[in-house]
Amino acid sequence: MPKTRSLTPRMISDFCRLRLKTVLDSDEIEVMTKYLVGLIELMAYPPYRGSKADWVMLADATGIEANKLKAAGPRLQPVLDAVARSIAMEGHAVPPPSTPIATKPTSTGDNQRSKARSRPGPAPKPIIEHPEPLFTEWEDPAGFGDALNLHMRRHGDTVRHLYLALDSRGEAQDQRTLMKWCTGQLLPMTARSFVVLNNIERRYRLPLGYFKAKLPHQARAIRGVTLAGLPTAERRRLAWHLPDDFLTRPKAEQEEILEWVRRVIISGSTDYRQFQAAAMRQRYAVRFTAFQNSPRRAAPKPEDEVSDLDEELQSAVMDAPAALDAEMNALLRFKTATLTAFGFQRNGVWNEETASQKVEHLGLMFGALASGPRSTVKGAGVPLDSLCFAMLIFPAVWDWYLQWREQRRGFYTKWEVDMLSVVLSMSRAETGWIRQTPSLADRLRPIPGMITDADIDSARSDWEAACELFHKHARHRIREIERVARVHRDPFEPILPILESASPVGEYRKITEEIMRLMPDERRYPRQAAEAVRSFLLLRLGMHTGLRQRNLRELLVCPRGRMPTSERHLEDRKRGELRWSDRDQGWEVLIPSVAFKNSTSSFFGSKPFRLVLPDLAGLYDAIEAYIDRHRARLLGNAADPGTFFVKTCKRTSADASYNQNSFYEAWRLSIQRYGIYNPWTGRGAIKGLLPHGPHNIRDVLATHILKQTGSFEQASYAIQDTPDMVAKHYGRFLPQDKSAIAAKILNQVWEAA
Repeated sequence: MPKTRSLTPRMISDFCRLRLKTVLDSDEIEVMTKYLVGLIELMAYPPYRGSKADWVMLADATGIEANKLKAAGPRLQPVLDAVARSIAMEGHAVPPPSTPIATKPTSTGDNQRSKARSRPGPAPKPIIEHPEPLFTEWEDPAGFGDALNLHMRRHGDTVRHLYLALDSRGEAQDQRTLMKWCTGQLLPMTARSFVVLNNIERRYRLPLGYFKAKLPHQARAIRGVTLAGLPTAERRRLAWHLPDDFLTRPKAEQEEILEWVRRVIISGSTDYRQFQAAAMRQRYAVRFTAFQNSPRRAAPKPEDEVSDLDEELQSAVMDAPAALDAEMNALLRFKTATLTAFGFQRNGVWNEETASQKVEHLGLMFGALASGPRSTVKGAGVPLDSLCFAMLIFPAVWDWYLQWREQRRGFYTKWEVDMLSVVLSMSRAETGWIRQTPSLADRLRPIPGMITDADIDSARSDWEAACELFHKHARHRIREIERVARVHRDPFEPILPILESASPVGEYRKITEEIMRLMPDERRYPRQAAEAVRSFLLLRLGMHTGLRQRNLRELLVCPRGRMPTSERHLEDRKRGELRWSDRDQGWEVLIPSVAFKNSTSSFFGSKPFRLVLPDLAGLYDAIEAYIDRHRARLLGNAADPGTFFVKTCKRTSADASYNQNSFYEAWRLSIQRYGIYNPWTGRGAIKGLLPHGPHNIRDVLATHILKQTGSFEQASYAIQDTPDMVAKHYGRFLPQDKSAIAAKILNQVWEAA
């Protein structure tokens, strides 16, 4: 008769009940017993590290604390060793033959049959494509490993037999990997693994995607997708949005999927996004030391030392010469100082954000002038040492720049009007910085086609007249451009499916619900779960507050139980704070009015912005979990900047706080992963949505209130602005929505009759 197992479930149960009762709780003993019996049934070895048990992996598989298991090691190790020996003996045992074999063959035929006799033992279990289940009613488990074990038992499969069944069809996964799936030591993560899961589902007649729906991190990027010829960063971005069976699809369909993901999710398919993507590949700018944390690099070679081969490098970002950089710093001191310098007059002050923007825009203009005419930028080729602020008062310089931009974009936009307005204010009588600084003319150099020696002599002899001539010219050009300027970037285009819905905020809320649906298991993926919670709170706080991205990313946090920051201190820092309000028993956002871009607006009236967040749809639970543990996981070992939202810090991260660009990308990444519906993966909340940044949430809020009330004044309350600004900039209020509101009021007469 066949040899029986050396270790039985009853023996394991008795051992655990008698030997482990002093080191484990009764519930933990029951869990450990089921786990060890499961190993015997699946023919799977316990996790080992060398000759001893791996307590960390054993803790993951059983849910018992690793420290507790390690302390119980002297009593647990014997039964684990016994399980391993039993499985080894079972796998190498040789059962007796199933049919009698002649011991003394009497003929040649008998000799041949004896040589060809089959391996001793019972006949192997036949492989059936779709085995019949042993029972049809069961309680569906939540975990992946439990579900796989259940359906293997339902169909009478062991790990070995399942492997052989898949291998017979050329669909096998490594047998050891299957064992680790069953014991919870590993989870499917590669494209090949998901193909095997689909094959197992077909074998057991389960719905496709049944096992994947039980994985603790369903939205993670699949591994093992080979995209030859692409940079690593692009492969990593694409992997998030590819279907699990990407490798098994036809080549033409794979190319169609890649094209769609690149066009819709990665870059966005608007005309402006396509122009922007092309423009970003042609870098041109003069970089100033203002607002730069890194020290200034050495300036590039003068133009007469640049060869034809080096001319392409001329279009890259260049450091400003020392003299030009000194002029920029003098302008910033004039426009940002608390008190105007003696002898000067000014009209208006730049805050830090405005100053940073003006530095960037002027750097782009100087970069276009300095770029080589034969480069991809097709600039003016002005030598770097000839660049100066005095050249900005010559009409010929501006006519070249305006025409260059028109040829580059195809039409004029409001950008050109804004740039002219900036320098127009600098040349204004009495308060213009350029007009009050005639010494700028000392650095003027002739520029072919733009500035002659006669022009320079004339400007130096009568600086007031030269500035007045440009002032008249700039005002005339502004009127001409305003007449023909077109809007290249429609801010509503990426979110049109949301704005056109009956409830824009309700539609946008679907993105946050998608984040929660795909939330990773925090115990197994702590950092990924923290990033998902951060994405959830990014969108939820934006939807509840309507803040601009600067106010949102600079929002400080005060954990519950600590003393909130005083309003005076917040005013000094020009930042708001999220804190717990004992009076209202809720989380509140308090931001001083000086922290807002439109701080002088009648909306504030010099009073701070204060809003108690509603405890709806899990918002408070997410805030408290984020502050208690998720935020610390994102910070790692980096210094805490004190802001509510922090970046995921790695070893090379220098700063955990967001800046304007990184915050925009964090929001955009959340929309790419959870907002845009992907027909190839089934993930994403909204069809037709395109990538966008945090400012679009203000359009959503304003449009929602306009659709519901028809009031520009009420819409202005949601985004801390005035009704005139809402009517001019933010509300996409369609005519049919106005008609619907009017009809709703008129129809009440008929309903009452």
